[in-house]
Amino acid sequence: MSLLCSKRFLPLFLTQFMGAFNDNLLKNALVMLVTYRIADGHSQVLVTLAGAIFILPYFILSATSGQFADKYDRAKLARVIKLMEIAIMIMATIGFVTESVWFLLFVLFTMGVHSTFFGPIKYALLPQHLHDDELLAGNAYIESGSFLGILLGTILGGVLVLQTGGLYTVSAALLAVALAGYVASRFIPDAPAPDPALVVGYNIWKETWHIVDFARENIKVYRCILGISWFWLVGATFLSQFPAYVKDILHAAPSVVTLFLTSFSLGIGVGSLLCNKLLKGQIKSTYVSKAIMAISFFGVDLYFASQHFMAAADELGLHQFLMMFSGWRILIDLFMIAVASGVYIVPLYTIMQHDSPPEHRARIIAANNVVNAIYMVVSAIVTVGLFEAGFSIPDIFLLMSVLNAGVALYIRRI
Repeated sequence: MSLLCSKRFLPLFLTQFMGAFNDNLLKNALVMLVTYRIADGHSQVLVTLAGAIFILPYFILSATSGQFADKYDRAKLARVIKLMEIAIMIMATIGFVTESVWFLLFVLFTMGVHSTFFGPIKYALLPQHLHDDELLAGNAYIESGSFLGILLGTILGGVLVLQTGGLYTVSAALLAVALAGYVASRFIPDAPAPDPALVVGYNIWKETWHIVDFARENIKVYRCILGISWFWLVGATFLSQFPAYVKDILHAAPSVVTLFLTSFSLGIGVGSLLCNKLLKGQIKSTYVSKAIMAISFFGVDLYFASQHFMAAADELGLHQFLMMFSGWRILIDLFMIAVASGVYIVPLYTIMQHDSPPEHRARIIAANNVVNAIYMVVSAIVTVGLFEAGFSIPDIFLLMSVLNAGVALYIRRI
């Protein structure tokens, strides 16, 4: 807890938390606005388009963002990026007030650019400001704070935007949080550039291939990148299906979706902090393979627990759902999947940072972001293909859990 209150860490933690909150407040407010007020029958296409637009900058700008974070003072870059966020939220306010979908999609793209440039900075700053025995705890706090920000932003975006005056409330919240994030970034200690002589290349495809190829040279680091990317593939598959899973399989009310998101986010936080306790600050992968097997175990149990709901007809309210043993079984499965995910992901991020050359660290983290994005797109494509092949959502959960167990054999080599 002393680290969390440290001047070397707290400003970065708060800056990251508020960025994650604003990303998801904006994204989910837009999704709910499109779904319930604007789209006129085209909501599914627009919601899918919104997800693609947000992730697109990770493909086209990660190499540039990594080069910038290795060439310039990372703390100063963070402040510039947070100033950009304020400008983006002013544009978001205009979009919400005018209810212009296409302008809001453009704003979402610019927020994706913001997140693309901030990503390498936040992870590269940790080894620069923290001692080796603090690095695991720092990553645990960052992951916990990120998922808490994602949870709060997602819930509030959905709840506020459709209320009377909700567009103004969301706009005010976005601006206030962006301003608070900038203030927090002002307190991040200076972080001198590790490679100020670096020449930034602007050939997007060439530089993207170059940073990924360079990351592959350190096999331990590259295996961590693949392990992290697999986590995002599995996580994206589960999280993206929560609304349809609750509606079509569990036949439950939307409040159950919120319960699942809350449980999952809290589980990630618990697992992240538990990992630091288990490893006592040591940068090791001791529990990674055990954690991924736990994800598979509870994923398989989730499949069998889901069978008790598939014949139901009437919609279950939150209270009714929690009165059922199978409801608690599913909730515990999801929570434990998230706890195991926290134990799994934190050491991989920490090893990737610690074992990367300091002068290339941000570019390696940018390479990680590129591979993560590819895996998440693959997740979406494969999921659509499985639905076309006749798989149900529980079937997909089962398949992912089985494949996940196979990946455990690879992870043991880190």
